[in-house]
Amino acid sequence: MSDFKEILSQAKRQIKEVSVHDVQENLNPANGFTLLDVREGDEWEQGHLDKAIFLPRGFLEVKADKILTDKSEPIVVYCAGGVRSALAAKTLQDLGYTDVYSMRGGFNEWKNNGLPFVTPEKVGKDPWARYSRHLRIPEVGEKGQLKLLKSKVLLVGAGGLGSPAGVYLAASGVGTLGLVDYDIVDESNLQRQILHWTSSIGMPKVDSARRTLFEVNPDVKVQTYAIHLDASNILDIFKDYDVIVSGSDNFTTAYMVNDAAVMLKKPVVYGSIFRFDGQASTFIPYEGPCFRCIYATATPPELAPSCDEAGVLGVLPGVIGLIQATEVVKLLLNLGTPLVGRLLTYDALEMTFRQFKIRRDPGCATCGPNAHIDLASIPEFVCAVQTASNRG
Repeated sequence: MSDFKEILSQAKRQIKEVSVHDVQENLNPANGFTLLDVREGDEWEQGHLDKAIFLPRGFLEVKADKILTDKSEPIVVYCAGGVRSALAAKTLQDLGYTDVYSMRGGFNEWKNNGLPFVTPEKVGKDPWARYSRHLRIPEVGEKGQLKLLKSKVLLVGAGGLGSPAGVYLAASGVGTLGLVDYDIVDESNLQRQILHWTSSIGMPKVDSARRTLFEVNPDVKVQTYAIHLDASNILDIFKDYDVIVSGSDNFTTAYMVNDAAVMLKKPVVYGSIFRFDGQASTFIPYEGPCFRCIYATATPPELAPSCDEAGVLGVLPGVIGLIQATEVVKLLLNLGTPLVGRLLTYDALEMTFRQFKIRRDPGCATCGPNAHIDLASIPEFVCAVQTASNRG
């Protein structure tokens, strides 16, 4: 099976690429060329080439024949850096367009060369209308909303839990959302991962999620990381965020997130799901237990079913993901009592919630007094969860 680099390399061998200077001097609307911007809406709002047509990459196959009616007309496609435009150019060729070019370096290269672009005007927009119901809550108000707008939250995983958490955090006006996920949208994801649509199948999850979150709230800045978290990158990513939302389905990432967050003293809002059951907690380093205090070791591989084998009820992530989003907002606004020192469990079949007191483990390998954190030593685990021995 080809990986993304091979697919991109193959696409570039089959299309024509042009420089930003070629576009400015010859391949522009004045010379009969159509400029096609395949970026997302928030990118378009920040600036675009004059007289360009806006058609996000995710809608290209669906809307191309309605917007680009003449398949013989010359088209120059551009994105932010030249990757999406190369793939889009290949797609247009597959759809029967005969004279298509991809602008090498994209809009970033265009701006870096000091070439002209236009920024859409926003007329008559009330910046507070969207958040009017927050403004009416005394505990939130304008001060709280401004704090949310200045906040940065990182979602580790753009899947089942990251989907509802991301949608509601964006709707609430959290100013910056980071998305970490290196997976591609598969049809089997659509049963529960509401960030992704049928038209997203085959897209990187972070790109699909970014598109959806922009539609939810274009005020929100979305940073994407289509990478696998490991010891070489996790600290650099985490350091700029106020809260980490842990929604991964495997122990390796869960331990990596926990240990890095403890090192940086970042709060983690944890959630997990399994068939009909879910659980959530909030870990604030040195104020309460961490993930390793509850799950010191992983379930042996021979006893743990794989995520695909276990399955999950499609609506279950919505419940746990919304609990995570609620915890994040409470942390950012310093409201209420977070789930620190408590593990909240949910049984969908019985429609019951239970709370378990959890405490710090004095021998914890991550937050104990003799802890020594070595991110590079975290082994590969499977995805099932083992019951904690210190759950009270």
